[in-house]
Amino acid sequence: MKIKILLFMISAFLFAGCSRPIANLNSTGENVICFGASITHGYGVAQGKDFPALLSESLNEPVINAGNPGDTTRHALDRLDRDVLNMNPKLVLIEFGANDYFQKMSAIETFRNLEKLIRKIQGAHAAVVLVEVRLGLLSDKFGKRMKELAEKTKAGYVSHVMKGIIANPQLKVDSIHPNAKGYEIIAKRIHKVVAPLLRKMKKY
Repeated sequence: MKIKILLFMISAFLFAGCSRPIANLNSTGENVICFGASITHGYGVAQGKDFPALLSESLNEPVINAGNPGDTTRHALDRLDRDVLNMNPKLVLIEFGANDYFQKMSAIETFRNLEKLIRKIQGAHAAVVLVEVRLGLLSDKFGKRMKELAEKTKAGYVSHVMKGIIANPQLKVDSIHPNAKGYEIIAKRIHKVVAPLLRKMKKY
């Protein structure tokens, strides 16, 4: 009997569309900013084919592309004020971590830096979405820690945004970076997370 009650409660929770809380949905900022490295920048494709531009089209509102190829979380902290905090952010997507791995930075430092980025952006009263780029090289444990960090900081989360792209040459311009079709897939995956958050933010 207890098991049936428990199952009913779980089902009710799921079908009610409940989700974990995201900090700063009542933000009074103005701009959606994509803050990341080469995947955000749109390396390998023409301007307008990058995922921030495609996301802007699907959301029907401006999205600032603050991507810089090669950046690690250290670089991100160095330019956070200039490229994000000084831009009156409303919602910020963070896409960093892959270059830390390639440059053999410790996972401890990477996650410490990511948490600093999230906390500082939230301290400016903007909402945050953490975008995980696994690239097929970062382990499942890395992805698990990304999700745990998002939950800990009350940030939104896009899991394994390169899934199905990194192993498909028809969706890439080189061994790592997506082509236009690949960026379309990424934009759609991010839209599924960001669009509902923005709708909630407009209700405040």
